[in-house]
Amino acid sequence: MARVLGVDYGDVRVGLALSDSNKIIARPFKTLINKNSKDLLINLEEIINQNEIDEIVIGVPYNMSGQDTKQTEKVREFIAILKQKFELSINLIDERLTSIEAEGIMHKMNIKTGSNKGKIDKIAASIILQEHLDSHHV
Repeated sequence: MARVLGVDYGDVRVGLALSDSNKIIARPFKTLINKNSKDLLINLEEIINQNEIDEIVIGVPYNMSGQDTKQTEKVREFIAILKQKFELSINLIDERLTSIEAEGIMHKMNIKTGSNKGKIDKIAASIILQEHLDSHHV
């Protein structure tokens, strides 16, 4: 059965999460280093093929009043590239405060956040993905 890929896109790192095959539970998967879009797309294509991905959920960063930011525009550009490259359903989720929520989860687990930015990114991706999965299994 196909899975859903959750993405927390950043200029330096891209956090990824995968759903289970029933599309009910999200789990942190990995963090990719975002050197350039070509390498990133190659890595994503490999992950999509290996994990039978049929849908991508991407967190879109807005400021606290719901307005676009510079990063919002970068994410939208990335989404446009994904739509050209992959024939998959791509859904957007408001990702405000997911990184802060991810840090809170790590604090509860007694994991230091300072040197674990990659872990924060993949946990944030799992929060984004879980929100999407929950909204479709109500």
